[in-house]
Amino acid sequence: MWFRNPFPHFHKDADFQIACDQYTGHRGGGSSTDRRNRPNGGFTFVRSNVRTLQFYRFWYHARHSFPGMHDQDVLNKIKFDPFLDAIGLKVRFLDTAYFGGFCEPARNLNWACTMHANCCVGLGHKIHDLNVVLGDWKHYMSLPADSRGSASLTWRAPQRCRYVSGVDFRSCSEFCLFF
Repeated sequence: MWFRNPFPHFHKDADFQIACDQYTGHRGGGSSTDRRNRPNGGFTFVRSNVRTLQFYRFWYHARHSFPGMHDQDVLNKIKFDPFLDAIGLKVRFLDTAYFGGFCEPARNLNWACTMHANCCVGLGHKIHDLNVVLGDWKHYMSLPADSRGSASLTWRAPQRCRYVSGVDFRSCSEFCLFF
């Protein structure tokens, strides 16, 4: 779900930018270049150039090395591969403060650009929780503009999407970085 223009929050020097399930920058020591970030392929911004073409070919062919894995899981395997550095690919992971999801929602509605229905199993659960998010956003936007900045509103979602394989992502700790 898109709330506002994301372009001001993209890194000008990056070739490949991707949203995250969990962003290490909020845990100290992490950053937008930290490959320990858990990317989510549901939202990407990619410059078309030789480096990204090489990267996508590499990613596509890497699926043969990891049979049965989802493309996002393959990305988590190859993001540490020296090939990315060899081709000079500049990868940036998008901060969940602006590009949130159900795994790690943007906490400040004044900053939120997108909300991704990640960490959720079942279309019905996703639709329910996205409707909750839409309701929260409508309420936020109905506030007078001068009071939105001081409002201490938070998302009511995830509700049905907060559990995946027994992990409650609303109270997720460092463990989730490796989930």
